Amino acid sequence: MRAFRVAYDGRPFYGFQRQPTVPTVEDTLLNALVALGLAPDDGPPPEYAAAGRTDAGVSALAQTVGFRCPAWCSPGALNSELPGSVRAWASADVDDGFHATHDAARREYTYYLYAPDAAVGRAAAALATLCGDHDFANLTPDARGTVRDLRGSVVRDGDFLVVTLAAGGFARQLVRRVVSLVHLVGEGAPLATVERALVPAPLPGHEGIPPAPAEPLVLTAVDYPGLSFTVDADAAATARELFAERAVDGLVRARVAGRVRDGVGADGAPGDRGDR
Repeated sequence: MRAFRVAYDGRPFYGFQRQPTVPTVEDTLLNALVALGLAPDDGPPPEYAAAGRTDAGVSALAQTVGFRCPAWCSPGALNSELPGSVRAWASADVDDGFHATHDAARREYTYYLYAPDAAVGRAAAALATLCGDHDFANLTPDARGTVRDLRGSVVRDGDFLVVTLAAGGFARQLVRRVVSLVHLVGEGAPLATVERALVPAPLPGHEGIPPAPAEPLVLTAVDYPGLSFTVDADAAATARELFAERAVDGLVRARVAGRVRDGVGADGAPGDRGDR
C-alpha cells in the first residue's frame, strides 16, 4: 500500500467527496486512477481512504489518500492524469490496513481571514477561550462527535488575520464557525459571545454563528504517527509552478476587480474608452 500527499485549489470543486452530478476533488482523483488502470470504473481501488472531506471551495496542501497500488505508482504517475488544480507531491509506503481517515492523529487547517479592522489582541483572546477540550455543538450542524480538543493561533499578516486550528478531527463547519466567532470578537463583539457559544444549551436562531466563507480555508497538515513522506522533487517542482500560475491569475483578477471598483461613478474618466 502507499499513501500520497495531494495539494489542490478547491475553488473549482464542490468539495472533496465524490458526488454524482458535480465536479469534486475525489472524482478527479478516482478518474485519474481509472485512466492508469488502478481502479475499476465503478469505484475506488482496494483499501482506498482519504484523510478528510473538505467542503466546497476549500483547498488543501496536505490532503492524504491511501490505497493499494503497484510500485510504479508515484506522484508523477498520478499527475500525468490529473489537472493542474490537483497535484500529488509526496508519498510513503504504508503497512497493510493503513487507513488515511482513521489513522490520522492530527489535522491542521489555516484560514486567511481578510479583516483589516479587527483587533488581533481581541481575536487572540477569543481563540484562547475556544482552545482546549470543549463541546462545540453550537458551532457545527453535526449531532455527534462535537467534543474536540482544539489548539490554535492567530497572527496578523497585513490586512489578514491568519488563523491556524488543529485537532484530532473536526466536525462539519467547525473550523469556519470558529473563525467567524473569532472575527466577531476581533471586530468588537464581547468575549461573552464566545463563552455563550460553549454553553451546552443550544443558541437561539438569531444568535447562531454562521460559517465563514470556504475559499480562504486550507487543509495544511495531516499527521500520522511514525509515518514519514518522501517528497517527489519533480512532482513538487511542477506543482509549485502550476500553483504559481494560479496565484498570478488571482492577482490579475483582483487588479481587474479593483479597477472596476475604483471606476464606478467616475463617469468619463480619461483613457477609459474601451475596445471598439
